[in-house]
Amino acid sequence: MGKSKRKFLLLPGDGIGPEVVREAKKIIEWFNKHKSLDFDVDQELIGGASIDKNKIPITDEVFYKSLECDAVVVGACGGPKWDNLEFSKKPERALLKLRKELKLFANLRPAICFKQLVDSSTLKPEVVTGLDIMIVRELTGGIYFGEPRGIEPIKNNERKGINTHTYTTTEIQRIAKTAFELAKKRKNKVTSCEKSNVMEAGVLWREEVQALKDKDFKDIELQHMLADNCAMQLLRNPKQFDVILADNLFGDMLSDEAAMLTGSLGLLPSASLGSRDKNGKMRSLYEPVHGSAPDIAGKNIANPIATILSLSMAFRYSLDLDKEADSLDQAVQLVLDEGLRTKDIISKGKKEVTTSQMGDAIISKLK
Repeated sequence: MGKSKRKFLLLPGDGIGPEVVREAKKIIEWFNKHKSLDFDVDQELIGGASIDKNKIPITDEVFYKSLECDAVVVGACGGPKWDNLEFSKKPERALLKLRKELKLFANLRPAICFKQLVDSSTLKPEVVTGLDIMIVRELTGGIYFGEPRGIEPIKNNERKGINTHTYTTTEIQRIAKTAFELAKKRKNKVTSCEKSNVMEAGVLWREEVQALKDKDFKDIELQHMLADNCAMQLLRNPKQFDVILADNLFGDMLSDEAAMLTGSLGLLPSASLGSRDKNGKMRSLYEPVHGSAPDIAGKNIANPIATILSLSMAFRYSLDLDKEADSLDQAVQLVLDEGLRTKDIISKGKKEVTTSQMGDAIISKLK
């Protein structure tokens, strides 16, 4: 009996999602055909697209499919069309449900400044040239999920909004372990960010990260930094960082800031990972960092590179296909070397291409 097929679930979502995911799908099919890989590809609705058809952001059927597959690739969720829905029914709830129910506690967001696009960054070239940071954000705890939460009436016709910031030892050590293990494959340095000067949960975070390092990762250099200082240092001297570890809230903010150092959100992938089960299988979700960009949807001008690099991360982290991931990353570099650019990253003297032309160009470099 042969090896069972490895399953990809594609969830294109809203806005430019379907256009960028289509290019990732072409690449998966190319690997099937030319590198005799055996990916099984399924595609379903999520977010606003699912609301329009099924009245909910994600159906149980799609959710159960996501449990069964090796990697989920998402395009984007949301858009102004669904802005007025109540909070629990918004398109973005689909992603929050997937992250929580699949127990995807680790969000990996690389911030890489491509040498071909140094001029696109708002910072001076010497500050960002060669930038390569990995941000590891805790994804299922902290203030986004803590209870109690809500909005309630109080006296004098006023209302009170409540969100609770809470972390346990297990939650902190689990994400810290991910950061330390990634650092081993990189430059052996982790910067852990919190606000231990004003938050007890920050004190606990600092103590637990340090305890794990002392016990299991003695050879990794660990630096503790207040999150606001890290935000400042990212603009002042971003190349001092290798792996940045942060909780859900600070990780959300710092990773967006780091993304903009690189010049374009259209280029940045992300991975959300769970724990490995006893068979070594890991639940995972891969998505570009950019949003659904409804203003350019349907025009075939969106940049598919972030989604394609998210696919490369899926090869690397979920399928242990490092060689294929390397060849895909390299193909992206070669296309940028040739001066091909989508509209978001076009500059003088470069050739503007459409979404599908960019996908085709990357496939031609794989050959």
